[in-house]
Amino acid sequence: MKKVKQLKNIFISAIHQNAGKTTISLGLFKIFQERKIKTVFMKPVGQETVTYEEMAIDKDTYLIGEVYHCKKHIKDMSPITVGRGFTEKYILEPQKQQLQDKIFKAFQTITKGKDAIIVEGTGHAGVGSVFDCSNADVAALLGSKAIIVSGGGIGRAIDEVMLNKALFDQCKVPVLGVIINKVLPDKLDKIKSIVGKGLERKGIRLLGVIPEMEMLSAPTVEQIRERLDLRVFSGEENLRARVQNAIVAAMEPYNMIGHLRDGALVITSGDRVDNMLVAVSSYLLQQGRAVKVAGLILTGGLTPDHKIAGLLKDSRIPVLYSEQDTYTIAAAIENMTPKIQKTDHDKILEARRLVKDYVNVNMILENL
Repeated sequence: MKKVKQLKNIFISAIHQNAGKTTISLGLFKIFQERKIKTVFMKPVGQETVTYEEMAIDKDTYLIGEVYHCKKHIKDMSPITVGRGFTEKYILEPQKQQLQDKIFKAFQTITKGKDAIIVEGTGHAGVGSVFDCSNADVAALLGSKAIIVSGGGIGRAIDEVMLNKALFDQCKVPVLGVIINKVLPDKLDKIKSIVGKGLERKGIRLLGVIPEMEMLSAPTVEQIRERLDLRVFSGEENLRARVQNAIVAAMEPYNMIGHLRDGALVITSGDRVDNMLVAVSSYLLQQGRAVKVAGLILTGGLTPDHKIAGLLKDSRIPVLYSEQDTYTIAAAIENMTPKIQKTDHDKILEARRLVKDYVNVNMILENL
C-alpha cells in the first residue's frame, strides 16, 4: 500500500500585529526551499492590500509571491481581504460558511503537489473573530500547527503567549512552539535561558530567540514619502536612503549638530535655511566627523529661495516637503511601522539570515 505524503502545515501567529510574522515566513520559506521541500505561502485574511492585476492582494502575500516567484495562484494565496466596511457589512449579514469555504477551497488549490505550506495569520490569535475567521478558527479549519511569535521580555512574553495559546487550545489547534523576536542583543542569552525554562514549565517549546535589528524597522525616504503623501523637492536619485532616526530641527544650528547621526532624517520648517545648510554640509563632508544624513523634510508649505534650492539640488540630498507642520510630520513618522517590501533586498537577506541563525528549524520539521 502506497504511503500518502503528509503536508507540513504551519500557521504563523503572534501576540500582536507587527511582531515579525513576515520575517519568520520569509526565512522559513527559504530554508524549506534549500532543503528541497516544495513550499507554498498563504495569508487567508489580509488587512493591508496592494492592487495586482486589478485584484486586492494582501501586502505580505504579494511580497512572498514576488520574492519567491510563486504568484501563479496569488488570489488563492490571499483569499480574503478586509477592506473598508467589510466588518460592518458582515455583522449585518453574516456569511461564516461562505468565508470558510472560500479559504479552504483556496488552501486545497495551492497545496496540490506541495510538501509544505506556511500560513501567516493577522495579529494575535483572536483577530478576525468579529467575522468568524479568527487566526485560531482558520488554523483549525486548515489543520495547521501554530507557531506563536512574541516580543522580547520575560513575564509579559509568557503571559501573552499563554493568552493566545488558550484560544488555540479552545479550537483544538496544536501549538508547535514559540519564537521570541526583537530581543535586545545583550539580553539574548538571558531571555533564551529564562523564557525557555518558563515555557517548558507550561509544556511549550521555545523554537528560537531572534535579536532586534534596527535595519528591519528602518524605512527608506521613499517609503516615508509614499506613506505620508509628501512631495519631492530634489534628490530623487537618492530616495532609497534608509532612515535610522528622525530629528525635529527646531533648535539653533550649533545645537542641532550634536544630534546628527548617519541615517538621520531632518525635519524642519521650510524657512529654516540655517538648519538646511547644516544638514547639507554634513551630507557633503567626506572626512573627519562627517555625518551622512538620510534626507530632509521641509514643512509648513514653505520652500527656500532659488539660491538655497539650487544648493539642495546640487547636493543630491533627498528633500521632501509638506503643507503640514513639523510636529504633525514627526508624529506620523514616529508611529510608522514599515513593512518589508520587494525592493528591500537588504531586509529580505537579513530576515533570512536571522531565521537561519536563530530559529531551530530542525525542531519545527521534526514536530510537524
